[in-house]
Amino acid sequence: MSDNSGEGASDRRDDLYPNAGDEAETGGRDLARRSLLAGSAAVGATVTAGCLGEDDGGNDDSDDGANGNDDPAVVERPTVFVSNTGDGSVTIIDADDREVVETRTIGVATSFPSNQFTPQLADAAGDPLWVNAGDGVRALAAGTLAELARQETGSGANWQELTPDGEHLLVSAREPAHTNYRLDADPDSGTFGEVTGELDRTSEGGRGDEEGPGPCDVTVHPDGAYAYVPDLFGDTLTVLDVEAFEIATQVDVESSDGSTPPEPWMGTAAWDGESLLIEHNEGNAGSESIWDVSDPADPVERARLTPDDGMGEGPLTSEIGPDSAFGYVFAPGSNDVTVVDIEAGTVENRLDLGGSAFAGTWDPAREFLYVPVQDAGEVAVIDAAEREIVTRLETGPEPYGATAATVRPAEGEGAGGSTAERLSALTGSYETTYCVVDCACGHRL
Repeated sequence: MSDNSGEGASDRRDDLYPNAGDEAETGGRDLARRSLLAGSAAVGATVTAGCLGEDDGGNDDSDDGANGNDDPAVVERPTVFVSNTGDGSVTIIDADDREVVETRTIGVATSFPSNQFTPQLADAAGDPLWVNAGDGVRALAAGTLAELARQETGSGANWQELTPDGEHLLVSAREPAHTNYRLDADPDSGTFGEVTGELDRTSEGGRGDEEGPGPCDVTVHPDGAYAYVPDLFGDTLTVLDVEAFEIATQVDVESSDGSTPPEPWMGTAAWDGESLLIEHNEGNAGSESIWDVSDPADPVERARLTPDDGMGEGPLTSEIGPDSAFGYVFAPGSNDVTVVDIEAGTVENRLDLGGSAFAGTWDPAREFLYVPVQDAGEVAVIDAAEREIVTRLETGPEPYGATAATVRPAEGEGAGGSTAERLSALTGSYETTYCVVDCACGHRL
């Protein structure tokens, strides 16, 4: 592990803990509604800063049934789901027509849902869309948006990704858990949603007074055998052996200027299995590194890009184009998507979003990239062939995370009767998610 002291650490700690104070920002949530929910005798849920928590049993009203309707209508169409952190709703977009179908309240918000392989895997009504919410991860049925499973992780900061075969869900639970999990992701399994592997990494320690390495994000090599975890506080890139569920390799990540901690925190593996993009929270403006993973268990850094090289500021997450030639880096510090030529190791272009974006998803065909622009209340759609924004679609308030599938609920159909939805419709409160910089309401780690 790199021996970086606390000196020269990033000045952007507020990005990591946007609601860390005793008086959390609520992102405009109405105090009267919060008082109504907290005082209602009909509510059997924990409420934090005006947002819906879990019920005492740890699940969302299991008596409502898995689907929430006896026989919900399901549409077989390529679909993008955009989570709106401003009100716990989801905007449903037809990916063929690139048009909004509807925006509906579902009682939960997510910021970094599983979207690497999900768009090709979720093709049946009961297939799971995995999201990070509350103090763990949730599975929502693609055809109904009803909750199928949930697993708590001991942290409010969680990232998850499916393996290419859909058998496993890998989870990085950052502080205070500092743990990686493997869950059974097969909805037909008798142990669906249960933990099948656990790596408590606290003993590795972290920079300064951090109590662990801070596993932050997880991305899976397309061969399915290895996963990559950037360690925010450990300044390492950890390679997990998926089947054995143990650390195969751990690489020290170097600082770009030799003086500030490199702070790797997000990553995306390319479809061709040759490259890996890593976002860094280092310094005041962040950086982007490109890694060779042609030997999946032995990643080697081959380029580092900073604003001096044309990178946007504050790179947070990324997606990689269908031909693995270009990376699309979401840079909320400069309100753009930075297009990176992966082979050349250079910045090709920057696409002005007109607002801040923190994540995005490809449609199931991997032809268009959907980028929620949180402070604009819209999604910017990027054509992979042109590498340009071709349209913008209106969403619900404060869109953040996005994923996709080839099925969706018919308009007006779906879960409809869950406790979370009923309470959200009645009070405007909902289960929240960890957000970088701006969060829907007072989410806690």
